[in-house]
Amino acid sequence: MKIKPIATSLLLSFFLLFNCSNHTTKIFSTKGHLFIIGGGKRPDSVMKKFIQLADGFDKGKILVLPMASGDPMDVGMYQANQMTELGAKNVSFLFVTREEAMMDSSVQKLNGATGIFFSGGSQTRLVEAIGGTPFEEKIHQLYQQGAVIGGTSAGAAVMSEIMITGDEKRPDERKDRAFNRIEGANIVTETGFGFLKNMIIDQHFIRRKRHNRLISLVLENTKKVGIGIDESTALIVYPDLTLEIIGENSVIFYDARNSQPAPFDSTKSYNLAASNIKMHILTDGYRINLITNEIIDPDYEEN
Repeated sequence: MKIKPIATSLLLSFFLLFNCSNHTTKIFSTKGHLFIIGGGKRPDSVMKKFIQLADGFDKGKILVLPMASGDPMDVGMYQANQMTELGAKNVSFLFVTREEAMMDSSVQKLNGATGIFFSGGSQTRLVEAIGGTPFEEKIHQLYQQGAVIGGTSAGAAVMSEIMITGDEKRPDERKDRAFNRIEGANIVTETGFGFLKNMIIDQHFIRRKRHNRLISLVLENTKKVGIGIDESTALIVYPDLTLEIIGENSVIFYDARNSQPAPFDSTKSYNLAASNIKMHILTDGYRINLITNEIIDPDYEEN
């Protein structure tokens, strides 16, 4: 077994993170998986893994929820067709308005779903459609019962309780200078679906150079671990708290739980500062076991 010593401390932090929170029971009681894609092209190998977890090659029922998209009908059909072409036997898409998400007739359409997939687009649009409704509550129930809940881009951002919207409170006049500093009281967030209470998810992470905004949020919320998922890459959260990275690029972890943040006073400066922040970069095949505090290399083979 090959263990990365540099990353072991992150695992200890994760172990304490979950075992010292009220969310521990919920995490350990779930039978489902989370499947979080950082946006961009979705490699066939990644999507086949989602289908497999949802039992989609056999008797599973997969529903694509395209409410984040500005063109939901076309996107929903496209993504459902993609999974069908990869071998999924029962895939369809379901679009609901907020009014419909309050109706029992819409909630019943989720019955029997073994896989839910949130499309990309605007995470705010998705939350406005189903956040806090019986429809969202049913999705959480499906997750607890064993369904895989997946999403890409905006569908990844909604997974955490603190959801990055993509907006700033003090934007630069030039769009190419978005999030150009690590600073406090600037990142606009909303409440996401909260499948991950103690993590903050960001997406398109390396491709779109989004380090500044995630680091800023982590320094403002030091009890939460920031996870930046790059394009064409997925983070799988298993029921036993094992995390696995699959796909073409990287997942970056920022952990400031044991850091020493400097006092923040917005009347003097918006700059954020801290020492002893842990950063870890993991790629395809890495697994994190949050019970044994090990990071397992891709080349590790069990006897």
